[in-house]
Order: sequence, then structure tokens, then C-alpha cells
Amino acid sequence: MTHSLFADHGLTDFSVAYPATAAPVRHQLHDHPLFALPALAALAERLPASHVEQSLGNLKVDQDPSGVRQADLSPGEIVRTIATNGCWMVLKKVDVDPDYAALIDACLAEIAPVTSLMTGPYRRREAFIFLSAPGSVTPFHMDPEHNILLQIAGTKTMRVYPAGDDEIVPQQVHEAFHRGGSHRNMRHDPSFDAKARDFAMAPGDAVYVPVKAPHWVQNGPTPSISFSITWRSGLSDGEARLHRVNQRMRALGVEPGVPGANPSVDAAKIAGHRLVKSTAANVKRALGKGGNRTAY
Repeated sequence: MTHSLFADHGLTDFSVAYPATAAPVRHQLHDHPLFALPALAALAERLPASHVEQSLGNLKVDQDPSGVRQADLSPGEIVRTIATNGCWMVLKKVDVDPDYAALIDACLAEIAPVTSLMTGPYRRREAFIFLSAPGSVTPFHMDPEHNILLQIAGTKTMRVYPAGDDEIVPQQVHEAFHRGGSHRNMRHDPSFDAKARDFAMAPGDAVYVPVKAPHWVQNGPTPSISFSITWRSGLSDGEARLHRVNQRMRALGVEPGVPGANPSVDAAKIAGHRLVKSTAANVKRALGKGGNRTAY
């Protein structure tokens, strides 16, 4: 068995689409022993509690976070009984485990010829594993990373919407997203669906999801296991900094303008934010080293 991420020609659509557009990918990890249920149950039991999120999976696409309920089961029990317990679970940052870290490193090494050319070196590489019971829904949301979601077991349909569409995600929502503190679930209107693309996923299928491209997922009639490899880049870093600056401007009563309308202004905002944060970090380090000493 090969542990290569991509099947023959599996990178073709990804190479054309990256980084801005969702695209199908083919992989060869669906029989990997790290994704067998006993291995995943053991992983769930040894991960820190902060790396495990679970809920009942009978959710709406436009789910109010306050209505999400959790199962009264341990992480290992949820994995072992995923076929019948009605749950949805994500094991976060599984790359803290050496075996899964080696796997994501191998995957990212294969796509590096494409990603490095378009968006530069990887930043903040992380891996996630999703388990969901038959019929579960992952509500409408967006994520701050580049992401390839690999279907390992079961079937699902992922509906992906274009990133950067103000009618789907207004700028104020982007700004609140990067400010932090809000739940990832977002308002969904059925009219958005005219702009979406559906990806039917079975073992061996994968989907590249661009930075903050909204999406939701409908699981099929059998339990689903998916492996998500994610990374940040200079592109995603700049996009996040731009929205943070715009949020600050809006809080001061200044209309920040639409991202992309004036690339030179956007670039100045990003550079300014980077400079301010770098200067603040340097000052903090200097104070830590000697700022509390008495001057003679």
C-alpha cells in the first residue's frame, strides 16, 4: 500500500485552481491504518481535552450555536460507536501526535511544488480528523486556512461557496471573524446556493477548500471519517491582517473600503499591521530581558 497523498493525476485540478478556487483531488490514504477505528479511538483518548470537540450531529445548515447539544460519552466511546450514536466529532491538531505529524508532513511535501510557487512557504501546518454519524450535518461556516479534506470512509456531499463574495459573507462578518470570540457557524440563505459547487465524496476523493470559502457538509447513510490537512501562507496571513486593520478603522468611525478595490492601499495596511505587531513584539522582548532593571 502506498502512503502517497495523490493518485495518478490527482493534482491536475488542484494545480489549476490553487489558491483561489475549490477543486477536486484524488488521494490514496483511505486504507491507511492510522484511520482504523481502534487507532482513532486511541488517539481521541490520548489527545488533550482542548483538542476534542463533539456534538450531536442532527444539526441544521443554518445552525444556532446555542442549540448544539453534546453527547454524554467519552471521546473513545464516540469513535467506537460512531455508527449508531448520532454524533459529530473533530479531533483537532492531531499533528501533536508523531505518527499523524509524519503523515501530514508527507502530504504537504507532495503538494509543495504547487503551493510554494503560488503562496510561498507553509506557515502553521495543522491536521484534523472528522468523524460523523450517518446523516450528520456540519453547518455553514468558513475557516482561516488553506484546506484539503480527504474522505477516508463513508460518503458525504460538501457544498462550497466562493471566497470573498460580499453577498454571502459581508465585510463586517470577516472582520468579526478575525477579531475572534464569535462562533464559526454563520447565517445561511438558500439564495446563496446558486453560487455554490457540490462535491460528492467517497473514499479516495478529496476537496481543496480555499481560505475562508464558506461551506457546509451533509453526511451520507454510513459513518464518515475525513482527514483535513491545513496550512497558512503569506496570502492568508495578509488577508487576516487586512481585515483586522479594517475592523479597527470601522471601530474608529472610518469606512475602511472594500478589500481588493485598491490593492496598493490593501498592501499598505498589511505592511503597517505587520510593522506595528513586530515593533510591539520587539519592545515586549526588550522589556522582558531588561526593562525591569534599575537604571543607575
